[in-house]
This record gives sequence, C-alpha cells and structure tokens, in this order.
Amino acid sequence: MRHVIAIDQGTTGSTVLVLDEALEVRGRGYREVPQIYPQPGWVEHDPEAIWASVTAALQQALAGIAPVSIAAIGITNQRETSVLWDRATGHAVHPAIVWQDRRTADRCAELRAGGHEARVRERTGLTLDPYFSGTKIRWMLDHVEGARAAAEAGKLAFGTIDSYLLWRLTGGAVHATDVTNASRTLLFDLHTLAWSDELLGLLGVPRALLPTVVPSSGVVGTTRGVPGVPDGVAIAGLAGDQQSALFGQACFAPGDAKCTYGTGAFILMNTGDQPVASRSGLLTTVAWQLGDGELRYALEGSAFIAGAAVQWLRDGLGFFSSAAEVEALAASVTDAGGVIVVPAFAGLGAPHWRPEARAAITGITRGTTRAHIARATLEGIALQNVDILRAMERDSGRPLGTLKVDGGASANDLLMQFQSDVLGVVIARPALVESTALGAAFLAGLGTGVWADQAELARTWREQKRFTPTTDRARVAAILTRWDEAVGKA
Repeated sequence: MRHVIAIDQGTTGSTVLVLDEALEVRGRGYREVPQIYPQPGWVEHDPEAIWASVTAALQQALAGIAPVSIAAIGITNQRETSVLWDRATGHAVHPAIVWQDRRTADRCAELRAGGHEARVRERTGLTLDPYFSGTKIRWMLDHVEGARAAAEAGKLAFGTIDSYLLWRLTGGAVHATDVTNASRTLLFDLHTLAWSDELLGLLGVPRALLPTVVPSSGVVGTTRGVPGVPDGVAIAGLAGDQQSALFGQACFAPGDAKCTYGTGAFILMNTGDQPVASRSGLLTTVAWQLGDGELRYALEGSAFIAGAAVQWLRDGLGFFSSAAEVEALAASVTDAGGVIVVPAFAGLGAPHWRPEARAAITGITRGTTRAHIARATLEGIALQNVDILRAMERDSGRPLGTLKVDGGASANDLLMQFQSDVLGVVIARPALVESTALGAAFLAGLGTGVWADQAELARTWREQKRFTPTTDRARVAAILTRWDEAVGKA
C-alpha cells in the first residue's frame, strides 16, 4: 500500500494528512502557528515557526507509517504570504508578511492613482490590493537594511509559503513555485504563464529574487534532511490552498464551484481553459496546470474574514471558550433580531475591494443579546458570499447550481443552512471537509502515478450532507437589503 503525504500550511496552523491509495486517512498531524501583530493592520509570521510546525505535524502524522510506503508529498499553502530569505544561510531576513497584512495599502493607492490598475488587471487578473505579494516584497526591499542590494546581487530568494517549504524540504536544492501561487503575486502574466518584466519594473522587484515556475502536478524535487521523513521522497504537488481545495472537491468541469470556510471565505469557479476577465470586481486566477499540460483557470472571490470572526467572538469578546460553541449560542435564538454584522476586520475583499473598510454591527436594540450577535456574525460570513457569488454568475454567464463547501466552519450546520437560504442553492458538504489537503494529495498522487487520472479521483468524492433552501424569499430579500445598508456604513 502506497501513501501520499499532504502538507497544508495555513494561516493559523499546519496540518499534515497521510492518505492511502483508497483515499482513507491513515495519519494526521496538526500544529498551531503563532500570529504576530506588530501594529494595527500588520500581520506577520515567523518563518522558522512555520517550518517547526510543519516538521512537528509531519512526525505526528507519520507515526506508524512505514517510510518505504511513502510515494509522494504534496504541498498546499496560504498563498500571498511572502518570505525573503538568504540563499546561503536559509534564514529569513524579515518575518513573513501575511496575506491579511494591509501595510502596503498606501502604495497600492499610489499605483492606482498613477493609472496602472487596468494594465495590472489585464496582465495578472488581479486588482491592486495589499492582499497580494508584489507590494509586500517591495516593502521588505525598501525597509530591510541592505535587502535591495542583496536581492539585486542574487543573494536573496523570494517565495510564497509553498516555495519556502519546498526549499526547506529539499535541503535548499530547489527554488520553485507553481503556476497557482505565481498567479497571486502581481508579477505573473496569466497569458504567457511567465514572470512579467513590465510588472517587475512597475513594482521594483528584481528578477533574481524569483523562483522557477512549474506545473501544479509533477515531481519538482526530493526530500533531504527532513526530520521523520526519509531522503528521496518525491515532492510532486504544489498549489495555493484555494486552488487545491477546488481540485480536492473534484470541481473538474467548467462551472463547478466551491467555497472554503477557513480564516477567510474563498469561492472559486472553474472557468475552463481560458481566463475569464471579471467586470464585477472578482479575480481571474490559474486553477491548476497538470503535468500533461492541462491548464484550467478560475474566477475567485475572497472574503478576508470568516472563521476569524468567530475567533473574535471567543477571544475579543469572551462569548465562549471554544469556537465550536458558537453554533449552540446562535441557535438559542430564532433569528438575529435585526442585527447585521459586517466582518470587515481586514477591509472588504471582492467584489468591493475597500481596504479602508472596518467591521460594523448595526441594528442593535436594548433587546439584543450575545446570542443575537453570535447569530448575526455567522450570518455575516454567509452574506459576504452572496455578493461574491452573484458577481461570479454575472461574469461567467452561468447560474450557480450546487456549491460544494469545505473548511472548518463548513461543519457548522446553522451557517450552512443559512448560506443555502440566502443563495437559494443547494450546499453540498463532502465526507472529508479537509479538501485543501486532499487536493494537494491528488496533485502529488497524479504526478507520481498513484492515481491514474481525474476520473478515478472524481469517483472517490463522497457527499456527507446537503442543505437545501428553506427560508421564504421575501425574508431573504429583507435580510439582503439590511446587509447592503450595513456594508455601505462599513
């Protein structure tokens, strides 16, 4: 029996799954990653803490697994989080700047004011927002003493987390990233699938920093010196977390869509082999590229805050001691009592793209309780997705059918039912909600022959539960009207 390792390095922690050829989970490991908040709007990670979390999770997951049975490793990652490290020592020259970080908002505004937005969107499919890696790299080069000179001399390396982990897993032998992560940097041309000299010049990023771009599936390196993992194991899958979840949900046909509820909420729709330019504030991104050359694109809408809003209720307001308790508290009232929570703690993402927006609670009365605010917070997570999916339908020209869901918050039945109600579509939850890790395993297994093709993978996808719309449309319309008013105030 061969095993495939999936490393899912996320914002709040690192998960490792070990799957057998029948896609049964045979090992699991998890370690948290500390969050660093140097000042309002700034979010950082210690790259060494990320690496330590991955190696610890690997050793936990591999307990009892015969080393000779490991066929491949797949990596999926928080995407736009950016690391600069010294090629000679492997040490980062600055903490990783996390995708949620907003410190480059002013730089993005300057670029927009300079008339560069349309050209950037045309080449990259992205908007000028501090969410993406390009302006983070520029910030580090401008603020870390000696970094720019070292970068131009070829002494530093840039990577999103997939690239950083690949470097560490191969003992510094491979500096590469895949097309999905490259497409999130503001530096990658969607049409040529190559780094753009025009964009590098615009953002002031030296080409010498950049990794080689490879397909999402196929052997790119082998392990060397990794605690608990034998040398020589093929690393054969790389994909950003949301694209990996799309693949892991078997969304292989154009029009298939999924939503991952993690720290944020991320919706992707497969649009086939051609990029679809958004007219509604969505992103156009690479969905995956396989070793046989198959290339797929996606439309994406991102809400920066989803599960993190529940963490705020727990840690910031002390509503409960465990995030899992939010469902019972929210279900103790029949509705939110007119309260609307806009969870814009890190600005508003698609389709609004308002980095200056802040979270808001409206509709509070003397009768409002903790339960109403808890329920409104869950509803706010779902209501953000309505804006995104309606924009996606307009851009793609396709009505949404079934939405597949995954991620930690998808286990919340109240949230999933409300999501179905306000969208008016069926929500399908799979048996294994860790679709992000599953996608990395799929890509690695395809790249090493563990599984033959996508048809074999699609047959393994199993539905655990579905939610169908139950609320009358007049009530939904009233909620959506209050939501629109609250977003305007945020």
